[in-house]
Amino acid sequence: MSTGTPATGGFGERLHGLRRRAGLSQEDLAHASGVSVRALSDLERGRARGPQRRTVEALAAALKLDATDARELERAASLGRPRPRTRPTTPSAPRQAAEDTPGQTAGATTQPASGDTTGPAASTNTGPITAPVAPNTLALPRDLRDFTARGPALARLLKLAEDLDPAHPPVAVICGQPGLGKTTFAVHAVHSLAPHFPDGQFAVDLRGMDTTPTHPRDALARLLRALGLAEGTIPTGMEDRSGLLRSVLRDRRVLLLLDNAADEEQVRPLLPAQGPSLTLVTSRHALAALEAAHRTELALLRREEAVELLTRIIGPERVQRESQAARDLADLCGNLPLAVRIAGQRLASRPGESIAKLVTQLAAHERRLDTLRAGSLQVRTAFDLSYRQLSPATRTVFRRASLAAGPDFGPETLALLADLTPRQAACCAQDLTDAGLLQPHPTADRYRFHDLLALFAGEKVLEEDEPAQVAAARERTDKWILRRATTAALLFDAEHRQHADDADPDPATAPANREEAHTWLEAERAQWLAALVRAQADGRHQEVVQAAEAMHWFSDRTLHWELWADVFRRSVDSARALGSKRDEAVHLNYLAWAYNVCLYDHDSALATAEAALDVAREIDDRLQAGWALNYAAEALHRLHRVEESITRLREAADQLGRHNDVRSRLAELSTLNNLGRYLRQAGRAEEALTIHRRSEAMCSAGVPGKSPDLIGLYLASARQHIGNDLAALKRWAEAEAPLRFAVARFDKGRMPAWCESARLDLGRVLRRIDRHQEARETLAAAHEALTELDHPRQVEAAAELAELREPGEPTEDTRRVRPARGR
Repeated sequence: MSTGTPATGGFGERLHGLRRRAGLSQEDLAHASGVSVRALSDLERGRARGPQRRTVEALAAALKLDATDARELERAASLGRPRPRTRPTTPSAPRQAAEDTPGQTAGATTQPASGDTTGPAASTNTGPITAPVAPNTLALPRDLRDFTARGPALARLLKLAEDLDPAHPPVAVICGQPGLGKTTFAVHAVHSLAPHFPDGQFAVDLRGMDTTPTHPRDALARLLRALGLAEGTIPTGMEDRSGLLRSVLRDRRVLLLLDNAADEEQVRPLLPAQGPSLTLVTSRHALAALEAAHRTELALLRREEAVELLTRIIGPERVQRESQAARDLADLCGNLPLAVRIAGQRLASRPGESIAKLVTQLAAHERRLDTLRAGSLQVRTAFDLSYRQLSPATRTVFRRASLAAGPDFGPETLALLADLTPRQAACCAQDLTDAGLLQPHPTADRYRFHDLLALFAGEKVLEEDEPAQVAAARERTDKWILRRATTAALLFDAEHRQHADDADPDPATAPANREEAHTWLEAERAQWLAALVRAQADGRHQEVVQAAEAMHWFSDRTLHWELWADVFRRSVDSARALGSKRDEAVHLNYLAWAYNVCLYDHDSALATAEAALDVAREIDDRLQAGWALNYAAEALHRLHRVEESITRLREAADQLGRHNDVRSRLAELSTLNNLGRYLRQAGRAEEALTIHRRSEAMCSAGVPGKSPDLIGLYLASARQHIGNDLAALKRWAEAEAPLRFAVARFDKGRMPAWCESARLDLGRVLRRIDRHQEARETLAAAHEALTELDHPRQVEAAAELAELREPGEPTEDTRRVRPARGR
């Protein structure tokens, strides 16, 4: 439906008549031409009389005009475009002139649309001012033919243009890390949106990365000249220039691109206050303080988008010939648009060079940034521009962050590496995030590098930090991290009593409970493991043994972490370096456990347990000998040497039962639980039930000096075995209660691997007593959790779920069961 009254004569009346003749509403024509309804309305009412040639061509195509009508429409538009004329400087004249010629093209200048020509230049003129038409000095840079992806971001900007409210002209900030193609995207967006802004598009480079960015006063002068104001009419003061720009833009549909902004203060004076304009601002900074701005934070390309960009640069034939190499190239470029473009331009300039050759060159980390260069295009240069803008402290944080281990790092690591207070480091990290040099975690207080930025930061460490500074930073960080890791892990030892030597390096921020400790130990896993490795390399063997000893209770809750074998291999080596036979036996046993339940390397587990047994017997440590027999039995059982494993466990139980100390009682409980399990799996369920009832009775009686919470875990393990013994004897209904107890107790103790294994056993029992819906829910929950833990019993859970869906008798239990780990 048409809105408003068409202008009499000229382009507006002609356009209105042609649209009516074609039987189109303004909405129909807007959809067909890409020109917004608002712009069409302004054209038909004469508010914009001289649209650009490309806008006229789009309208002619949408109206299906023949050559004659199209020429006439273009002629009418050209008559409305601005042309040279003389303007008086009386207060009312500028407004009248603006109303006579409100439109302009992107390649020409216009007169101001308002009489607000305040300032010294306006007040001192007494004669006429001639404003000759000149080419637009702020014309758009060229759009790239091979522009790729960014569809959702472009769609959001298009919606801004279509829903534009003149009372609140929108501002869109385009930000992100160096190399994401912010300017390329913005230029492409302006070219795409041009039909919606028939009064012109203007691009100003604010040179935000220069030592001295463009002053807003100078940027205002350039904008005002490009908008058609003669030099003598432009005020000298920044506030007057800003006010004049707002007046000029009040009635014009203009698209402004403010590229490469330094900060909010540089941008604010350049923004329209009213009028149907849209402003795009690109910046390497987030410009978080810019009020009421729409934000478009560009992300890395997806791998397929990066390959598509490469294809558009070098051609589909080369990419199809080496499709896997093209994907590898995208990965090595970190899917960063600038890096992919540089790689593509390099290949395009060397048509005989294979993609695989460039992939091989990029795979060498120390040369990757050198290789990502094509002519004057360099990834390193783009990064260095942002780096040079940082304060000295923030530069230190940036480059020292490359010394952190693992894919991400927390603020305390940054503070330690840079030798700053946590508050100072947090401020620097925020600055780096705003500059796009660090990527914040969406929910946790953690940060990470883009791969190429990590390489750049590593280069800067070598260039700007002395080796002694790097060594000191690493040692300071390692000692702090290892001490906190040791203290956090000790929270999982129910019997541990805190001593002064165990104090956290920063008690104010230390984990207060097991949940917080688990979160910290998991988040900083790579960091404390690297600290442990370097501590051993530096000869700090006592720290290594103490940390591994603290970890052994926590390791029960993270059976799926393969790193435990590495931790305990190192603690064995450190114990030997210290000459401590007892520590050697203890940590050999821990290592045998890790081989058995973390790596499933049962040959290594057996050899390690035998070594622990030899050392324990050498020093007459019967407790460690008992544990070594336990771990050897576990390995033998997994190697299908069942009778040997049962013999080892009977020997261990007999030896441990002859001692009355508390630790021997706990070891005996674990031994009995394992012995009963092996007997059940050997088809001797009645013997197994007797053994597990004995273990249950010992737990119920309590162990002097040990907490109910700790003994409760042993009791839960015994009852899980009792439930499985009863199930093996087909006493399904009796099996439910002890298994429910085990699930609840392990869940309370935050021991997911044990809890979900017991849940699986409970689901099996519920299926056999025909409570199928409850069984399905229980088994599904167990399967999901065991899969997430990468637990071997996930296969059994899947099989049990499949049995629920199929008729027929249940299959025999062929489970692989992980042993309870005792201490």
